[in-house]
Amino acid sequence: MNEFDLEVDARGLMCPLPLLRLKKAIMEMESGNVVKIIATDPAVHLDFGVYIDQAGHQLLTVSRAAEMQIFFIRKK
Repeated sequence: MNEFDLEVDARGLMCPLPLLRLKKAIMEMESGNVVKIIATDPAVHLDFGVYIDQAGHQLLTVSRAAEMQIFFIRKK
Protein backbone atom coordinates (compact mmCIF):
# COMPACT_ATOMS: atom_id res chain seq x y z
CA MET A 1 0.00 0.00 0.00
CA ASN A 2 1.28 3.43 -0.92
CA GLU A 3 1.63 6.18 1.66
CA PHE A 4 -0.30 9.37 1.02
CA ASP A 5 -0.91 12.75 2.62
CA LEU A 6 -4.48 13.37 1.46
CA GLU A 7 -7.33 11.16 0.25
CA VAL A 8 -10.02 12.36 -2.14
CA ASP A 9 -13.16 10.31 -2.70
CA ALA A 10 -14.61 11.09 -6.13
CA ARG A 11 -16.74 7.96 -6.41
CA GLY A 12 -20.04 8.55 -8.15
CA LEU A 13 -18.86 11.77 -9.79
CA MET A 14 -18.58 12.18 -13.55
CA CYS A 15 -16.32 14.38 -15.67
CA PRO A 16 -15.24 17.05 -14.94
CA LEU A 17 -15.88 16.76 -11.18
CA PRO A 18 -13.16 14.18 -10.34
CA LEU A 19 -10.59 16.33 -12.14
CA LEU A 20 -11.76 19.46 -10.33
CA ARG A 21 -11.49 17.63 -6.99
CA LEU A 22 -7.96 16.50 -7.87
CA LYS A 23 -6.90 20.02 -8.87
CA LYS A 24 -8.32 21.49 -5.66
CA ALA A 25 -6.55 18.90 -3.53
CA ILE A 26 -3.21 19.47 -5.26
CA MET A 27 -3.51 23.25 -4.85
CA GLU A 28 -3.83 22.77 -1.09
CA MET A 29 -0.83 20.44 -0.80
CA GLU A 30 2.89 21.09 -0.50
CA SER A 31 5.39 20.02 -3.15
CA GLY A 32 6.30 16.35 -2.78
CA ASN A 33 3.06 15.40 -1.04
CA VAL A 34 0.98 12.51 -2.37
CA VAL A 35 -2.76 12.49 -2.99
CA LYS A 36 -4.80 9.30 -3.20
CA ILE A 37 -7.91 9.75 -5.32
CA ILE A 38 -10.64 7.15 -5.79
CA ALA A 39 -12.93 7.52 -8.80
CA THR A 40 -15.59 5.52 -10.61
CA ASP A 41 -15.83 7.56 -13.83
CA PRO A 42 -14.58 5.07 -16.46
CA ALA A 43 -12.79 7.78 -18.46
CA VAL A 44 -11.15 9.55 -15.51
CA HIS A 45 -7.71 8.15 -16.37
CA LEU A 46 -7.75 10.18 -19.59
CA ASP A 47 -8.46 13.46 -17.80
CA PHE A 48 -5.98 12.75 -15.02
CA GLY A 49 -3.28 11.67 -17.48
CA VAL A 50 -3.44 14.89 -19.49
CA TYR A 51 -3.57 17.06 -16.35
CA ILE A 52 -0.65 15.26 -14.68
CA ASP A 53 1.50 15.54 -17.81
CA GLN A 54 0.71 19.21 -18.40
CA ALA A 55 1.16 20.23 -14.75
CA GLY A 56 4.33 18.19 -14.25
CA HIS A 57 3.05 16.05 -11.37
CA GLN A 58 4.05 12.39 -11.02
CA LEU A 59 1.64 9.48 -11.35
CA LEU A 60 2.93 6.91 -8.87
CA THR A 61 0.41 4.09 -9.30
CA VAL A 62 -3.02 3.30 -10.67
CA SER A 63 -5.03 0.29 -9.62
CA ARG A 64 -8.42 -0.87 -10.75
CA ALA A 65 -10.87 -2.91 -8.73
CA ALA A 66 -14.42 -3.60 -9.90
CA GLU A 67 -15.62 -0.20 -11.11
CA MET A 68 -13.13 1.85 -9.08
CA GLN A 69 -9.83 3.38 -10.10
CA ILE A 70 -7.36 4.41 -7.41
CA PHE A 71 -4.61 6.89 -8.25
CA PHE A 72 -1.58 7.96 -6.23
CA ILE A 73 -0.17 11.25 -7.51
CA ARG A 74 2.83 13.20 -6.21
CA LYS A 75 2.66 16.98 -6.48
CA LYS A 76 5.64 18.51 -8.27
